[in-house]
Amino acid sequence: MTKAKANQNHGITILVVDDDDLVRNLFGDWREAEGYTVRKAPNCQAAFRGLQEAPVSLIVSDMFMPGPCGAAAIAQFRRAAPYVPVIALSGYFNAGVVMGAGDALAAGAARALAKPLRREQLLRAVSELIGQPVAACSP
Repeated sequence: MTKAKANQNHGITILVVDDDDLVRNLFGDWREAEGYTVRKAPNCQAAFRGLQEAPVSLIVSDMFMPGPCGAAAIAQFRRAAPYVPVIALSGYFNAGVVMGAGDALAAGAARALAKPLRREQLLRAVSELIGQPVAACSP
């Protein structure tokens, strides 16, 4: 899908934040294939700068990266974009250490999903929070 066509989808833009290039690109590709416009950031600092440059409809972020992470990152996302839902992702949510999924939700995330996750899990959460792009809804 061309960027021009994607931008016709009611301005639905998703910001994917992950320090792992493979994961960031995979998660972004999944959403682009569904018709969403995707911006990517390798860490929270880059994501915060990006939020100042252009609005997004949803933030999908890993919780454990260099720099601000976990509850601190969620709080910063909520301050920078108070009406934008956050999906928190982490391989540690099911490990019983550090920050759990419940902690991410308590910090303000709209959803907390444990890695590894299936494509359908992520797409369902995105669709529930911001709807589907127009192209995905058309017959």
